[in-house]
Amino acid sequence: MLIRKPASQVFEAFIDPEITKNFWFTKGSGKLETGKTITWEWEMYGVAANVLVKEILPNEKITVEWDEPATTVEFNFKALSEKATYVTIKNHGFQETGDALLHVIKDATGGFTTVLDGLKAFMEHGINLNLIADKFPKEVMQHP
Repeated sequence: MLIRKPASQVFEAFIDPEITKNFWFTKGSGKLETGKTITWEWEMYGVAANVLVKEILPNEKITVEWDEPATTVEFNFKALSEKATYVTIKNHGFQETGDALLHVIKDATGGFTTVLDGLKAFMEHGINLNLIADKFPKEVMQHP
């Protein structure tokens, strides 16, 4: 996804939970630092994830492990100009196979696409679209 902001600002949006909470999770236990385990929370769903920060290359790449069983997520930031950054997210290391693997890949792809959409709206226009909170409203998720 192309984000019309400098790579340093887009990178910082993923490092600093006070920014990230505007387009992804609702609460983070701290800034991302190599070797540190951080907790990200989605309070509206009562869900949390422990995230182990494996690598940080300032303004270029963040690599974390998360979920159970753990998978690797790479956030890549490519400066296209002083005012434009192309962000890609790669998630790999799944243990599932066959149809189960296709299901988790579909869910991860959809989730990270929503994150990038929210990032773009927030970074370029200052708007929190509430995409994550509105993806699974309780009224739709409850079964009679």
